[in-house]
Amino acid sequence: MIKGKKVGLRSVEKEDLILLKEWRNNPHFRKNFREVRELSTLDQEYWFESLSKTKNENFMFVLVDLKTNKVIGAAGLLYINWIIRSADFSFYIGDNDIYIGDDDVSKESVSLLLDFSFNILNLNKVWMELYEFDSKKIKFFTELLNFKLDGLLRDNCFYEGKYYNSLIISLLKQEYKF
Repeated sequence: MIKGKKVGLRSVEKEDLILLKEWRNNPHFRKNFREVRELSTLDQEYWFESLSKTKNENFMFVLVDLKTNKVIGAAGLLYINWIIRSADFSFYIGDNDIYIGDDDVSKESVSLLLDFSFNILNLNKVWMELYEFDSKKIKFFTELLNFKLDGLLRDNCFYEGKYYNSLIISLLKQEYKF
């Protein structure tokens, strides 16, 4: 487990799948994910099995409250490209429908994963695709953590009868404040 003061990151275990499925199927969360359909237990199990087959390309963790040992969210590095040393950064807090907060838990969780990304895996860049209506997450990562806008994918999301743009944001190792 990667430990901070309040939260830890540990590998996803099979017993976490029910809770992760519940959070992923939360409509308030799901609208912000690339996978918009409701996930079944079989979908979650298939995803979990695929993690072991792609363990050099994907690192998924659950966020654990160190005081209570309760799982409170999920985070990961996906689609790792070892040539350019980049990864898609995934993060949310499912507990209490928070999704993302500007609290110490969110900040510490992200910092732990960024530290792992840059100092353990020696990645050069982490990036995210966020839909333009995901303003809370955009603000958190760009204003609090200094992620930069790399580009805009026009009409790249369809939600409730309307098209939205995707923002690609990233943070380089040299920009990360340790």
